[in-house]
Amino acid sequence: MGIDNTNNSNASSSWMEIVSKYNFSDPVKSWWQVINSVVPYLLLWVVMVWSLRISYFLTLFLSVIAAGFLIRIFIIFHDCGHGSFFKSKYLNRIVGIVTGIMAFTPYHKWHHDHKEHHATVGNLDKRGTGDVKTLTVEEFLKLSKWKRFLYHFYRHPLFLFGIAPFLVFVFQNRLPKKYMNRREHVYLQLTNLALIVVVSLSMWIIGWKAYLMIQIPILYIASVHGVWLFYVQHQYEQVVWTRGKEWNYKNIALQGSSFFKLPIVLQWFTGNIGFHHIHHLSPRIPNYKLPHCYKENAIFQEIQPITFFSSLRSLKLRLWDEKRKKIIGFKSLHYTPS
Repeated sequence: MGIDNTNNSNASSSWMEIVSKYNFSDPVKSWWQVINSVVPYLLLWVVMVWSLRISYFLTLFLSVIAAGFLIRIFIIFHDCGHGSFFKSKYLNRIVGIVTGIMAFTPYHKWHHDHKEHHATVGNLDKRGTGDVKTLTVEEFLKLSKWKRFLYHFYRHPLFLFGIAPFLVFVFQNRLPKKYMNRREHVYLQLTNLALIVVVSLSMWIIGWKAYLMIQIPILYIASVHGVWLFYVQHQYEQVVWTRGKEWNYKNIALQGSSFFKLPIVLQWFTGNIGFHHIHHLSPRIPNYKLPHCYKENAIFQEIQPITFFSSLRSLKLRLWDEKRKKIIGFKSLHYTPS
């Protein structure tokens, strides 16, 4: 269901007034989330080390649960970067850096790109930072045959969700970007150094083989599911994207970001990030307040939800068709190869 674009000034003041009621953290809830996410994750590591003596199948089973907690830890990292998890900027930064190391993600680099993503989501004129690369039909048709093949390969589910997520978290997150200044380079290398120290100590305590047998499955499962969550937040059948001159913050937040309705257990492990339309409207709302914001305000309930099964249809979506104003798959595109 679309959002009524009439009376924009009144609508703007209305949604700003609504979200202002939720734009503050609760220190008790924040610390409790840190405890009920980090502590079980570390305990699972201890149990998984013990499980290696019994059966690696048991270890792999436990890795699925541990990956769920790692995703939840990543959401804490994510909220800290938005300044929504604690009132203190210093505390947000410290907890964000620590949880980022646990999730193999550099705090300053990732949040620079993520803030750019929030400022440009759904804007066809400002794609490319912190999002999944998506071409328009016209852009795709102008590519050479080789570049079309590369784009097909990049957007194929086996690469996008089977290979790329692990490469991003293990390798790409370690590399600097062109925009980074000297200070940002230092932050990145300090994070890499801290990660080397943590990994080295872990290998020294439990052995390199045991460490890899535990860490790799956890990180792989968590990264794949994390990338999938990010993908369906902005790549789904009803999504709306526009050119810069038509771009509107409120409308794109609600129409260009999905409401991913998950079973309660998965909603808990994913830190309520399925309420992504609300999150994009106000990133300052801590994740544990998103369900309350949704339930207490009809404006957010007007958005048509996508479910786990309906989200699978997003796998076939590849290009933005500006003429039809919809995201389409390659099968909907008729072209003659170059």
